[in-house]
Amino acid sequence: MLILPSLAYGSTSKRFSAVVHQRLIYGQNENKTKTITYLFTAHHKRGCTPRLVGYACDMTNKKDHFSEMTAGDTVRAPYQRYQSWFAQQDVARLAKKANEAEAFFRRTGITFNVYGQDDAEERLIPFDLVPRILSNSEWTKLSRGIEQRVRGINAFLHDIYNRQEILRAGVVPVELVANNDAFLPQMMDFTPAGGVYTHIVGTDIVRTGEDEFYVLEDNARTPSGVSYMLENRETMLQMFPELFSQNRVQRVSDYPKNLRKSLEASAPAGCTGRPCVVVLTPGIHNSAYFEHSFLADQMGVELVEGHDLRVVDGHLAMRTTRGYKVIDVIYRRIDDEYLDPLTFNPNSMLGVPGIMDVYRAGNITIANAPGTGVADDKAIYSYVPDIIEFYTGEKAILKNVETFRCSKTDQLQYVLDNLDELVVKEVHGSGGYGMLVGPAASKKEIADFAEKLKAKPSNYIAQPTLSLSTVPVMTESGLAPRHVDLRPFALVSPNSINIVPGGLTRVALTEGSLVVNSSQGGGTKDTWVLES
Repeated sequence: MLILPSLAYGSTSKRFSAVVHQRLIYGQNENKTKTITYLFTAHHKRGCTPRLVGYACDMTNKKDHFSEMTAGDTVRAPYQRYQSWFAQQDVARLAKKANEAEAFFRRTGITFNVYGQDDAEERLIPFDLVPRILSNSEWTKLSRGIEQRVRGINAFLHDIYNRQEILRAGVVPVELVANNDAFLPQMMDFTPAGGVYTHIVGTDIVRTGEDEFYVLEDNARTPSGVSYMLENRETMLQMFPELFSQNRVQRVSDYPKNLRKSLEASAPAGCTGRPCVVVLTPGIHNSAYFEHSFLADQMGVELVEGHDLRVVDGHLAMRTTRGYKVIDVIYRRIDDEYLDPLTFNPNSMLGVPGIMDVYRAGNITIANAPGTGVADDKAIYSYVPDIIEFYTGEKAILKNVETFRCSKTDQLQYVLDNLDELVVKEVHGSGGYGMLVGPAASKKEIADFAEKLKAKPSNYIAQPTLSLSTVPVMTESGLAPRHVDLRPFALVSPNSINIVPGGLTRVALTEGSLVVNSSQGGGTKDTWVLES
Protein backbone atom coordinates (compact mmCIF):
# COMPACT_ATOMS: atom_id res chain seq x y z
CA MET A 1 0.00 0.00 0.00
CA LEU A 2 1.50 3.32 -1.07
CA ILE A 3 1.33 6.49 0.96
CA LEU A 4 -0.51 9.18 -0.93
CA PRO A 5 -0.45 12.72 0.47
CA SER A 6 -3.91 13.94 1.34
CA LEU A 7 -5.76 15.83 -1.39
CA ALA A 8 -7.47 19.08 -0.54
CA TYR A 9 -10.33 19.55 -2.96
CA GLY A 10 -12.19 22.12 -0.95
CA SER A 11 -12.23 25.81 -1.73
CA THR A 12 -12.67 28.95 0.30
CA SER A 13 -13.26 30.98 -2.82
CA LYS A 14 -15.45 33.96 -3.29
CA ARG A 15 -18.32 33.50 -5.70
CA PHE A 16 -17.49 33.86 -9.36
CA SER A 17 -20.39 34.10 -11.78
CA ALA A 18 -19.97 32.03 -14.91
CA VAL A 19 -22.12 34.57 -16.70
CA VAL A 20 -20.17 37.77 -17.13
CA HIS A 21 -21.80 40.96 -18.40
CA GLN A 22 -19.31 43.53 -19.59
CA ARG A 23 -18.46 45.75 -22.54
CA LEU A 24 -15.08 45.17 -24.08
CA ILE A 25 -12.71 48.07 -24.49
CA TYR A 26 -9.80 46.98 -26.64
CA GLY A 27 -7.59 49.84 -25.51
CA GLN A 28 -7.58 53.47 -24.54
CA ASN A 29 -4.76 55.93 -25.14
CA GLU A 30 -5.40 59.67 -24.92
CA ASN A 31 -7.60 60.52 -27.90
CA LYS A 32 -7.63 57.03 -29.36
CA THR A 33 -10.50 54.82 -28.27
CA LYS A 34 -11.19 51.46 -29.81
CA THR A 35 -14.46 49.89 -28.81
CA ILE A 36 -16.10 46.65 -29.79
CA THR A 37 -19.82 46.50 -29.26
CA TYR A 38 -21.84 43.37 -28.61
CA LEU A 39 -21.82 40.78 -31.33
CA PHE A 40 -25.06 39.21 -30.24
CA THR A 41 -28.00 40.32 -28.15
CA ALA A 42 -30.94 38.56 -26.61
CA HIS A 43 -33.94 39.73 -24.63
CA HIS A 44 -33.37 38.68 -21.05
CA LYS A 45 -36.79 37.22 -20.59
CA ARG A 46 -37.90 33.72 -19.76
CA GLY A 47 -38.81 31.82 -22.88
CA CYS A 48 -36.99 34.14 -25.23
CA THR A 49 -34.38 32.69 -27.58
CA PRO A 50 -31.11 34.43 -28.46
CA ARG A 51 -30.76 35.71 -32.00
CA LEU A 52 -27.96 36.93 -34.25
CA VAL A 53 -28.20 40.64 -34.95
CA GLY A 54 -24.82 41.31 -36.60
CA TYR A 55 -21.46 42.76 -35.72
CA ALA A 56 -21.10 46.44 -34.97
CA CYS A 57 -17.69 48.02 -34.77
CA ASP A 58 -16.72 51.59 -33.81
CA MET A 59 -12.96 51.91 -33.96
CA THR A 60 -11.18 55.11 -34.87
CA ASN A 61 -8.23 53.28 -36.42
CA LYS A 62 -10.55 51.07 -38.54
CA LYS A 63 -8.65 47.94 -37.53
CA ASP A 64 -11.19 45.18 -37.17
CA HIS A 65 -10.64 42.13 -35.03
CA PHE A 66 -11.02 38.80 -36.73
CA SER A 67 -14.19 37.10 -35.52
CA GLU A 68 -13.79 33.33 -35.33
CA MET A 69 -17.59 32.91 -35.38
CA THR A 70 -18.71 35.30 -38.10
CA ALA A 71 -17.56 36.47 -41.55
CA GLY A 72 -19.52 39.56 -42.44
CA ASP A 73 -23.18 38.75 -41.99
CA THR A 74 -22.69 34.98 -42.07
CA VAL A 75 -21.63 32.41 -39.49
CA ARG A 76 -18.32 30.70 -40.30
CA ALA A 77 -18.53 26.99 -41.09
CA PRO A 78 -17.09 25.64 -37.79
CA TYR A 79 -19.79 27.48 -35.81
CA GLN A 80 -22.83 26.88 -38.02
CA ARG A 81 -24.21 23.84 -36.19
CA TYR A 82 -23.56 25.49 -32.85
CA GLN A 83 -25.32 28.70 -33.92
CA SER A 84 -28.35 26.71 -35.09
CA TRP A 85 -28.50 25.03 -31.69
CA PHE A 86 -27.94 28.29 -29.78
CA ALA A 87 -30.73 30.07 -31.64
CA GLN A 88 -33.21 27.52 -30.26
CA GLN A 89 -32.12 27.89 -26.62
CA ASP A 90 -34.02 29.54 -23.81
CA VAL A 91 -31.90 32.26 -22.16
CA ALA A 92 -33.18 31.27 -18.72
CA ARG A 93 -32.05 27.67 -19.33
CA LEU A 94 -28.57 28.82 -20.30
CA ALA A 95 -28.33 30.96 -17.17
CA LYS A 96 -29.34 27.95 -15.11
CA LYS A 97 -26.68 25.85 -16.82
CA ALA A 98 -24.09 28.49 -16.01
CA ASN A 99 -24.98 28.23 -12.32
CA GLU A 100 -24.78 24.42 -12.55
CA ALA A 101 -21.32 24.70 -14.09
CA GLU A 102 -20.19 26.96 -11.28
CA ALA A 103 -21.50 24.46 -8.73
CA PHE A 104 -19.65 21.64 -10.51
CA PHE A 105 -16.37 23.56 -10.40
CA ARG A 106 -16.93 24.37 -6.75
CA ARG A 107 -17.54 20.70 -5.86
CA THR A 108 -14.49 19.60 -7.83
CA GLY A 109 -12.28 22.28 -6.29
CA ILE A 110 -10.92 23.78 -9.50
CA THR A 111 -9.23 26.86 -8.13
CA PHE A 112 -6.53 29.39 -8.91
CA ASN A 113 -4.92 32.34 -7.15
CA VAL A 114 -4.86 35.97 -8.25
CA TYR A 115 -1.58 37.13 -6.76
CA GLY A 116 -0.85 40.73 -6.01
CA GLN A 117 -4.35 41.47 -4.72
CA ASP A 118 -5.23 42.12 -1.11
CA ASP A 119 -7.80 39.33 -1.21
CA ALA A 120 -5.47 36.91 -3.02
CA GLU A 121 -7.02 33.60 -2.12
CA GLU A 122 -8.24 30.50 -3.87
CA ARG A 123 -10.94 31.35 -6.40
CA LEU A 124 -13.06 29.41 -8.82
CA ILE A 125 -11.77 29.60 -12.35
CA PRO A 126 -14.21 31.69 -14.44
CA PHE A 127 -15.68 29.35 -17.05
CA ASP A 128 -17.63 30.34 -20.16
CA LEU A 129 -20.26 28.01 -21.60
CA VAL A 130 -19.70 28.86 -25.25
CA PRO A 131 -17.08 26.60 -26.85
CA ARG A 132 -14.31 27.85 -29.07
CA ILE A 133 -14.54 25.86 -32.30
CA LEU A 134 -11.74 25.10 -34.76
CA SER A 135 -12.08 23.21 -38.03
CA ASN A 136 -9.98 20.14 -38.73
CA SER A 137 -8.01 22.02 -41.41
CA GLU A 138 -7.21 24.87 -39.01
CA TRP A 139 -6.02 22.38 -36.41
CA THR A 140 -3.90 20.48 -38.94
CA LYS A 141 -1.83 23.59 -39.66
CA LEU A 142 -1.51 24.41 -35.96
CA SER A 143 -0.44 20.90 -34.96
CA ARG A 144 2.16 20.72 -37.76
CA GLY A 145 3.60 24.06 -36.64
CA ILE A 146 3.63 23.07 -32.96
CA GLU A 147 5.38 19.75 -33.69
CA GLN A 148 8.03 21.54 -35.76
CA ARG A 149 8.57 24.08 -33.00
CA VAL A 150 8.84 21.44 -30.28
CA ARG A 151 11.43 19.50 -32.29
CA GLY A 152 13.47 22.66 -32.85
CA ILE A 153 13.39 23.62 -29.16
CA ASN A 154 14.45 20.14 -28.06
CA ALA A 155 17.34 20.14 -30.54
CA PHE A 156 18.38 23.58 -29.30
CA LEU A 157 18.46 22.44 -25.68
CA HIS A 158 20.53 19.37 -26.51
CA ASP A 159 22.95 21.50 -28.50
CA ILE A 160 23.57 24.27 -25.97
CA TYR A 161 24.25 21.72 -23.23
CA ASN A 162 26.64 19.75 -25.44
CA ARG A 163 28.41 20.85 -28.66
CA GLN A 164 26.91 24.39 -28.79
CA GLU A 165 27.06 24.47 -32.57
CA ILE A 166 24.35 27.12 -32.85
CA LEU A 167 26.44 29.44 -30.69
CA ARG A 168 29.59 28.73 -32.70
CA ALA A 169 27.67 29.54 -35.88
CA GLY A 170 26.54 32.88 -34.44
CA VAL A 171 22.86 32.16 -35.01
CA VAL A 172 22.11 32.81 -31.33
CA PRO A 173 24.34 35.26 -29.40
CA VAL A 174 26.53 33.52 -26.83
CA GLU A 175 25.65 36.06 -24.12
CA LEU A 176 21.92 35.21 -24.32
CA VAL A 177 22.76 31.72 -23.14
CA ALA A 178 25.80 32.34 -20.95
CA ASN A 179 24.11 35.16 -19.01
CA ASN A 180 20.71 33.47 -18.85
CA ASP A 181 19.50 32.77 -15.33
CA ALA A 182 17.76 29.61 -16.58
CA PHE A 183 20.96 28.13 -18.03
CA LEU A 184 22.30 25.39 -15.74
CA PRO A 185 26.01 24.52 -16.03
CA GLN A 186 25.13 21.32 -14.14
CA MET A 187 23.45 20.04 -17.32
CA MET A 188 26.56 20.43 -19.49
CA ASP A 189 27.80 17.30 -21.28
CA PHE A 190 24.73 15.34 -20.19
CA THR A 191 21.93 13.94 -22.32
CA PRO A 192 18.65 12.84 -20.66
CA ALA A 193 17.13 9.44 -21.40
CA GLY A 194 16.04 9.24 -25.03
CA GLY A 195 17.45 12.70 -25.71
CA VAL A 196 14.21 14.35 -24.57
CA TYR A 197 14.42 17.62 -22.60
CA THR A 198 10.88 18.95 -22.97
CA HIS A 199 8.46 16.13 -22.21
CA ILE A 200 5.47 18.47 -21.86
CA VAL A 201 5.30 21.73 -23.84
CA GLY A 202 2.58 24.39 -23.78
CA THR A 203 2.68 26.73 -26.77
CA ASP A 204 0.70 29.98 -26.43
CA ILE A 205 -0.88 30.93 -29.76
CA VAL A 206 -3.00 33.89 -30.88
CA ARG A 207 -4.93 34.43 -34.07
CA THR A 208 -5.29 37.62 -36.10
CA GLY A 209 -6.96 36.43 -39.30
CA GLU A 210 -8.43 33.55 -41.28
CA ASP A 211 -5.02 31.95 -41.76
CA GLU A 212 -2.89 34.08 -39.45
CA PHE A 213 -1.60 32.39 -36.30
CA TYR A 214 1.23 33.69 -34.13
CA VAL A 215 3.17 32.09 -31.29
CA LEU A 216 3.28 34.38 -28.26
CA GLU A 217 5.59 32.23 -26.16
CA ASP A 218 6.81 28.72 -25.51
CA ASN A 219 6.35 27.12 -22.09
CA ALA A 220 9.07 24.52 -21.73
CA ARG A 221 9.49 24.35 -17.93
CA THR A 222 6.33 23.26 -16.13
CA PRO A 223 3.40 24.38 -18.32
CA SER A 224 0.10 24.40 -16.45
CA GLY A 225 -3.56 24.50 -17.41
CA VAL A 226 -4.21 21.03 -18.77
CA SER A 227 -6.52 20.15 -15.86
CA TYR A 228 -8.74 23.09 -16.81
CA MET A 229 -8.84 21.83 -20.40
CA LEU A 230 -10.01 18.42 -19.24
CA GLU A 231 -12.53 19.67 -16.70
CA ASN A 232 -13.92 22.22 -19.16
CA ARG A 233 -14.69 19.38 -21.57
CA GLU A 234 -16.22 17.23 -18.81
CA THR A 235 -18.42 20.14 -17.76
CA MET A 236 -19.66 20.73 -21.30
CA LEU A 237 -20.40 17.03 -21.73
CA GLN A 238 -22.52 17.07 -18.58
CA MET A 239 -24.27 20.35 -19.35
CA PHE A 240 -24.99 19.90 -23.07
CA PRO A 241 -24.65 16.25 -24.17
CA GLU A 242 -26.82 16.95 -27.22
CA LEU A 243 -24.15 19.27 -28.62
CA PHE A 244 -21.67 16.40 -28.86
CA SER A 245 -24.17 14.21 -30.71
CA GLN A 246 -24.68 17.03 -33.23
CA ASN A 247 -20.99 17.95 -33.59
CA ARG A 248 -18.16 15.48 -34.19
CA VAL A 249 -15.64 16.84 -31.68
CA GLN A 250 -12.22 15.24 -31.25
CA ARG A 251 -11.56 13.82 -27.78
CA VAL A 252 -9.23 15.30 -25.19
CA SER A 253 -10.01 12.78 -22.44
CA ASP A 254 -7.13 10.53 -23.53
CA TYR A 255 -4.57 13.09 -22.35
CA PRO A 256 -3.83 11.56 -18.90
CA LYS A 257 -3.41 8.08 -20.44
CA ASN A 258 -1.18 9.49 -23.18
CA LEU A 259 0.82 11.52 -20.65
CA ARG A 260 1.58 8.42 -18.61
CA LYS A 261 2.53 6.42 -21.73
CA SER A 262 4.80 9.25 -22.88
CA LEU A 263 6.50 9.51 -19.48
CA GLU A 264 6.94 5.73 -19.26
CA ALA A 265 8.51 5.72 -22.72
CA SER A 266 11.07 8.24 -21.44
CA ALA A 267 12.26 6.04 -18.56
CA PRO A 268 16.00 5.41 -18.11
CA ALA A 269 17.56 2.63 -20.19
CA GLY A 270 18.24 0.55 -17.07
CA CYS A 271 14.54 0.41 -16.09
CA THR A 272 13.06 -3.10 -16.01
CA GLY A 273 9.35 -3.86 -16.03
CA ARG A 274 6.74 -1.12 -16.11
CA PRO A 275 8.33 2.21 -15.13
CA CYS A 276 7.25 3.76 -11.83
CA VAL A 277 6.02 7.32 -12.44
CA VAL A 278 5.22 9.96 -9.79
CA VAL A 279 4.14 13.60 -9.75
CA LEU A 280 6.25 15.87 -7.52
CA THR A 281 4.34 18.82 -6.05
CA PRO A 282 5.50 21.67 -3.79
CA GLY A 283 2.40 21.04 -1.69
CA ILE A 284 -1.11 22.23 -1.03
CA HIS A 285 -0.21 25.91 -0.85
CA ASN A 286 0.93 26.05 -4.48
CA SER A 287 -1.53 27.83 -6.80
CA ALA A 288 -1.56 24.85 -9.20
CA TYR A 289 -1.94 22.14 -6.54
CA PHE A 290 -5.33 21.14 -7.89
CA GLU A 291 -3.72 20.33 -11.22
CA HIS A 292 -0.91 18.34 -9.61
CA SER A 293 -3.34 16.16 -7.65
CA PHE A 294 -5.74 15.91 -10.57
CA LEU A 295 -3.11 14.64 -13.00
CA ALA A 296 -1.70 12.15 -10.49
CA ASP A 297 -5.19 10.79 -9.90
CA GLN A 298 -6.06 10.64 -13.61
CA MET A 299 -2.80 8.89 -14.50
CA GLY A 300 -3.12 6.47 -11.61
CA VAL A 301 0.26 7.41 -10.13
CA GLU A 302 1.41 8.70 -6.75
CA LEU A 303 1.42 12.38 -5.82
CA VAL A 304 4.49 13.02 -3.70
CA GLU A 305 6.32 15.85 -1.97
CA GLY A 306 10.04 16.19 -1.40
CA HIS A 307 9.92 14.75 2.12
CA ASP A 308 8.37 11.52 0.70
CA LEU A 309 11.52 10.85 -1.36
CA ARG A 310 15.13 9.95 -0.71
CA VAL A 311 18.16 8.56 -2.52
CA VAL A 312 18.59 4.81 -1.89
CA ASP A 313 21.52 2.90 -3.43
CA GLY A 314 21.96 5.40 -6.24
CA HIS A 315 18.26 5.51 -7.13
CA LEU A 316 15.41 7.79 -6.17
CA ALA A 317 12.82 6.07 -3.99
CA MET A 318 9.55 6.99 -2.30
CA ARG A 319 8.41 5.99 1.14
CA THR A 320 5.56 3.47 1.28
CA THR A 321 4.01 1.30 3.96
CA ARG A 322 6.21 -1.54 2.66
CA GLY A 323 9.44 0.39 2.65
CA TYR A 324 11.04 2.46 -0.08
CA LYS A 325 10.09 1.87 -3.73
CA VAL A 326 12.36 2.90 -6.61
CA ILE A 327 11.05 5.62 -8.95
CA ASP A 328 11.92 5.68 -12.65
CA VAL A 329 10.24 8.87 -13.88
CA ILE A 330 9.39 11.98 -11.89
CA TYR A 331 7.01 14.56 -13.36
CA ARG A 332 8.14 17.53 -11.32
CA ARG A 333 6.02 20.63 -10.79
CA ILE A 334 8.63 22.60 -8.87
CA ASP A 335 11.18 25.04 -10.25
CA ASP A 336 14.82 24.16 -10.94
CA GLU A 337 16.03 26.27 -8.02
CA TYR A 338 14.22 24.11 -5.47
CA LEU A 339 14.84 20.69 -7.04
CA ASP A 340 18.02 19.72 -5.18
CA PRO A 341 19.33 21.67 -2.16
CA LEU A 342 22.76 20.04 -2.58
CA THR A 343 23.06 21.42 -6.12
CA PHE A 344 20.94 24.57 -6.26
CA ASN A 345 19.26 26.51 -3.42
CA PRO A 346 20.58 25.08 -0.12
CA ASN A 347 17.54 26.43 1.73
CA SER A 348 15.01 24.51 -0.36
CA MET A 349 12.67 22.24 1.57
CA LEU A 350 10.70 21.24 -1.54
CA GLY A 351 13.13 19.08 -3.46
CA VAL A 352 15.23 15.99 -2.82
CA PRO A 353 18.88 16.15 -1.66
CA GLY A 354 21.03 14.29 -4.20
CA ILE A 355 18.43 13.93 -6.97
CA MET A 356 20.76 15.60 -9.49
CA ASP A 357 23.46 12.99 -8.80
CA VAL A 358 20.92 10.24 -9.49
CA TYR A 359 19.82 12.09 -12.62
CA ARG A 360 23.29 12.52 -14.07
CA ALA A 361 24.02 8.86 -13.32
CA GLY A 362 21.12 7.96 -15.65
CA ASN A 363 18.95 6.36 -12.97
CA ILE A 364 15.96 8.72 -13.07
CA THR A 365 14.11 10.74 -15.70
CA ILE A 366 13.05 14.25 -14.67
CA ALA A 367 10.27 15.77 -16.75
CA ASN A 368 10.79 18.41 -17.83
CA ALA A 369 14.57 18.31 -17.67
CA PRO A 370 16.33 20.91 -15.51
CA GLY A 371 17.57 23.88 -17.51
CA THR A 372 14.79 23.89 -20.11
CA GLY A 373 13.90 27.45 -19.12
CA VAL A 374 16.57 28.71 -21.53
CA ALA A 375 14.30 27.75 -24.41
CA ASP A 376 11.23 29.67 -23.23
CA ASP A 377 13.16 32.77 -22.23
CA LYS A 378 11.54 35.73 -24.00
CA ALA A 379 14.89 36.97 -25.28
CA ILE A 380 15.50 33.58 -26.93
CA TYR A 381 11.94 33.61 -28.29
CA SER A 382 12.82 36.05 -31.06
CA TYR A 383 15.42 33.60 -32.37
CA VAL A 384 13.14 30.53 -32.48
CA PRO A 385 12.43 30.78 -36.25
CA ASP A 386 16.20 30.83 -36.82
CA ILE A 387 16.60 27.94 -34.37
CA ILE A 388 14.02 25.87 -36.27
CA GLU A 389 15.71 26.52 -39.61
CA PHE A 390 19.17 25.77 -38.17
CA TYR A 391 18.23 22.31 -36.92
CA THR A 392 15.52 21.25 -39.39
CA GLY A 393 16.36 23.13 -42.57
CA GLU A 394 12.71 24.26 -42.71
CA LYS A 395 11.06 27.64 -42.46
CA ALA A 396 8.90 28.06 -39.36
CA ILE A 397 5.27 27.14 -40.07
CA LEU A 398 3.96 29.29 -37.22
CA LYS A 399 5.01 32.92 -37.13
CA ASN A 400 6.63 34.79 -34.28
CA VAL A 401 5.34 38.17 -33.18
CA GLU A 402 7.77 40.93 -34.19
CA THR A 403 9.99 41.45 -31.16
CA PHE A 404 12.19 44.37 -30.11
CA ARG A 405 15.16 43.49 -27.93
CA CYS A 406 15.55 46.27 -25.39
CA SER A 407 19.13 45.18 -24.72
CA LYS A 408 20.03 46.78 -28.08
CA THR A 409 20.42 50.56 -27.85
CA ASP A 410 18.61 51.44 -31.07
CA GLN A 411 15.69 49.12 -30.33
CA LEU A 412 15.45 50.39 -26.76
CA GLN A 413 15.06 53.93 -28.02
CA TYR A 414 12.31 52.88 -30.39
CA VAL A 415 10.49 51.13 -27.54
CA LEU A 416 10.79 54.17 -25.26
CA ASP A 417 9.43 56.41 -28.01
CA ASN A 418 6.45 54.12 -28.66
CA LEU A 419 5.53 52.71 -25.25
CA ASP A 420 1.91 53.74 -25.72
CA GLU A 421 1.58 51.36 -28.67
CA LEU A 422 3.61 48.35 -27.48
CA VAL A 423 3.38 45.45 -25.06
CA VAL A 424 6.54 45.20 -22.93
CA LYS A 425 7.36 41.95 -21.10
CA GLU A 426 9.97 40.80 -18.63
CA VAL A 427 12.41 38.36 -20.21
CA HIS A 428 11.93 35.87 -17.36
CA GLY A 429 8.37 36.88 -16.49
CA SER A 430 5.27 34.69 -16.58
CA GLY A 431 1.60 34.78 -15.69
CA GLY A 432 1.11 38.28 -17.09
CA TYR A 433 3.10 39.89 -14.26
CA GLY A 434 5.67 42.65 -14.74
CA MET A 435 4.36 43.66 -18.16
CA LEU A 436 3.02 46.87 -19.69
CA VAL A 437 0.14 46.93 -22.17
CA GLY A 438 0.78 50.33 -23.68
CA PRO A 439 -2.60 51.00 -25.39
CA ALA A 440 -4.41 50.33 -22.09
CA ALA A 441 -1.95 52.14 -19.77
CA SER A 442 -2.22 55.64 -18.29
CA LYS A 443 0.39 58.35 -18.85
CA LYS A 444 1.71 57.81 -15.33
CA GLU A 445 1.97 54.02 -15.79
CA ILE A 446 3.89 54.54 -19.02
CA ALA A 447 6.24 57.09 -17.42
CA ASP A 448 6.93 54.83 -14.43
CA PHE A 449 7.57 51.83 -16.67
CA ALA A 450 9.95 53.85 -18.84
CA GLU A 451 12.17 54.41 -15.81
CA LYS A 452 12.22 50.67 -15.05
CA LEU A 453 13.09 50.02 -18.67
CA LYS A 454 15.97 52.49 -18.67
CA ALA A 455 17.35 51.05 -15.43
CA LYS A 456 17.53 47.47 -16.72
CA PRO A 457 16.85 47.30 -20.48
CA SER A 458 18.21 43.76 -20.89
CA ASN A 459 15.38 42.53 -18.67
CA TYR A 460 12.71 43.39 -21.24
CA ILE A 461 11.47 42.74 -24.75
CA ALA A 462 8.67 44.59 -26.54
CA GLN A 463 6.09 43.61 -29.11
CA PRO A 464 3.41 45.44 -31.09
CA THR A 465 -0.17 45.10 -29.88
CA LEU A 466 -1.80 42.47 -32.05
CA SER A 467 -5.36 42.68 -33.26
CA LEU A 468 -6.35 39.49 -31.43
CA SER A 469 -9.23 37.40 -32.69
CA THR A 470 -12.48 37.30 -30.77
CA VAL A 471 -14.83 34.48 -29.91
CA PRO A 472 -18.28 34.72 -28.33
CA VAL A 473 -18.83 34.47 -24.59
CA MET A 474 -22.09 34.22 -22.69
CA THR A 475 -23.35 37.40 -21.03
CA GLU A 476 -26.63 38.31 -19.43
CA SER A 477 -27.64 39.87 -22.75
CA GLY A 478 -26.56 37.00 -24.99
CA LEU A 479 -23.27 36.47 -26.79
CA ALA A 480 -20.50 39.07 -26.85
CA PRO A 481 -16.99 39.01 -28.39
CA ARG A 482 -13.90 38.66 -26.21
CA HIS A 483 -10.22 38.28 -27.02
CA VAL A 484 -8.63 34.85 -26.61
CA ASP A 485 -5.44 32.88 -26.89
CA LEU A 486 -4.84 29.14 -27.09
CA ARG A 487 -2.42 26.86 -25.24
CA PRO A 488 -2.18 23.44 -26.93
CA PHE A 489 -0.18 20.79 -25.09
CA ALA A 490 2.43 18.58 -26.74
CA LEU A 491 3.70 15.34 -25.19
CA VAL A 492 7.21 14.39 -26.27
CA SER A 493 8.78 10.95 -25.92
CA PRO A 494 11.84 9.43 -27.63
CA ASN A 495 9.61 7.92 -30.31
CA SER A 496 6.76 10.38 -30.87
CA ILE A 497 5.16 13.78 -30.35
CA ASN A 498 1.49 13.68 -29.35
CA ILE A 499 -0.51 16.92 -29.46
CA VAL A 500 -3.91 16.95 -27.79
CA PRO A 501 -6.58 18.17 -30.28
CA GLY A 502 -7.56 21.51 -28.82
CA GLY A 503 -5.92 22.76 -25.67
CA LEU A 504 -6.79 25.48 -23.20
CA THR A 505 -8.53 28.58 -24.51
CA ARG A 506 -8.08 31.52 -22.18
CA VAL A 507 -10.36 34.52 -22.55
CA ALA A 508 -9.94 38.10 -21.34
CA LEU A 509 -12.94 38.84 -19.15
CA THR A 510 -11.72 42.07 -17.52
CA GLU A 511 -12.90 45.19 -19.28
CA GLY A 512 -10.10 46.74 -21.29
CA SER A 513 -7.70 43.84 -20.78
CA LEU A 514 -5.79 41.87 -23.38
CA VAL A 515 -4.20 39.73 -20.65
CA VAL A 516 -5.91 36.36 -20.62
CA ASN A 517 -3.99 34.72 -17.75
CA SER A 518 -6.27 33.39 -15.00
CA SER A 519 -3.85 34.96 -12.51
CA GLN A 520 -4.77 38.33 -14.04
CA GLY A 521 -8.52 37.81 -14.07
CA GLY A 522 -9.00 35.85 -17.30
CA GLY A 523 -11.31 32.91 -17.77
CA THR A 524 -11.39 29.67 -19.76
CA LYS A 525 -13.64 27.87 -22.21
CA ASP A 526 -13.82 24.48 -23.86
CA THR A 527 -11.93 24.17 -27.14
CA TRP A 528 -13.41 22.03 -29.89
CA VAL A 529 -11.52 20.61 -32.84
CA LEU A 530 -14.00 19.14 -35.30
CA GLU A 531 -13.24 15.79 -36.93
CA SER A 532 -14.10 17.12 -40.37
